[in-house]
Amino acid sequence: MRHLLLIPVICTLAGPARAEEPRGIRLGEATTSQWRFGVIVRAPAGASGIRATLPVPMDWPEQQVKVVRDEKSAGVGGVTYATLDGGVKQMQVNIPRLAAGEEASAIVTLEVTKHRILAPDETTAYQVATKPGPLAKYLGKSPYIESTDPKIKSLAAELTAGKPGGWEKTAAVFDWVRANVKYEFATEIKPAIDALRDGKGDCEELSSLVIALCRASGIPARAVWVPGHCYPEFCLADEQEKPHWFPCQAAGAERQFGSMIEERPILQKGDNFRVSGQREPQRYVQQTLTAKDAAAPLEVKFVMEKIEK
Repeated sequence: MRHLLLIPVICTLAGPARAEEPRGIRLGEATTSQWRFGVIVRAPAGASGIRATLPVPMDWPEQQVKVVRDEKSAGVGGVTYATLDGGVKQMQVNIPRLAAGEEASAIVTLEVTKHRILAPDETTAYQVATKPGPLAKYLGKSPYIESTDPKIKSLAAELTAGKPGGWEKTAAVFDWVRANVKYEFATEIKPAIDALRDGKGDCEELSSLVIALCRASGIPARAVWVPGHCYPEFCLADEQEKPHWFPCQAAGAERQFGSMIEERPILQKGDNFRVSGQREPQRYVQQTLTAKDAAAPLEVKFVMEKIEK
C-alpha cells in the first residue's frame, strides 16, 4: 500500500504554501459487502486424495478483506491458502477420502471493503519507467496478449509518437481501442491480435489489446479480474522513479481512465501465472478439482456468491 507523503513548499508572496498532491491513486468512497467462496464435493462412488482449489479475494490498496466465518465439514482434512506470483490468493481444500454418496464442503465468508479510485488531478509527473526492474514481467507476452507481434508494435509506435508524457501515451492507446474496437460479447476467448484484426471483442479482448499496446510502448500493464468482468491496469513512474498502478475501463459506456468505480471484489491481478499441475502459463487461475483415485466422476459445485442483505 502506498504511503502518503506531504512535501512542504516554501511560502512566497504569491500566496500561502500548499502541499503537493501525493502520487498514485486516490481512494474515494468505500462500499462493504459480504461474499461466500468455497467448494462442495460429492462422491457418487468411493474416492480418495481429493483436492480442490479456487481464487479468493486478497488485500490490495483499494481493497481490504476480512474473514467473517469459516465453515468446514467433517470430511475436509484441511484448508490452506497460497499467494501465486503476487497476484492471486488461492484457497486449497484437501479431502482425504469420501465413501460412496458422501459429501464434503469448505466455505469461507469474507467481508470485502472496496474503494472507488479517483484519478490524480496532476498527471505531468508520470512517465514511462526507465528502469522497470520487477515490473519487467508486465512488459512481455502473456497468454492471448501478443505484445511483441509486429502489428501490435507498429500500432503502438504510431499511437504514442509525439506524446509528451507517460499519461498521454497511455491515454492515446486507451482511447484508440475504445474508439476502434467494438464491444461484442463472446463465449470463447480470442487473442488480442484477433480483436485488432476483427475490430471487436468483449471485456477480455479489449483489455488484452490495451495491455498488449501498452507493453509494446514500454508501459507495464496487467489484467484485473472481478466476478464476471476484467479491466486493465497500467504502471507509470513518478519523479523519484517510484511506480504507481492506475486502472482503466476498456469496456463500458463511461470513460474511466486512471479512475475506477467497481464494487465487485478483485479476484486476481495479472495474466501470466505459473500454476502447479499446469505445464503452460495461465491467463487466469481457474477453479480445479482433482482426485488420486475415484471410482466414478466427482460431483462438484464451486461457490462464489454475494450475500444479499
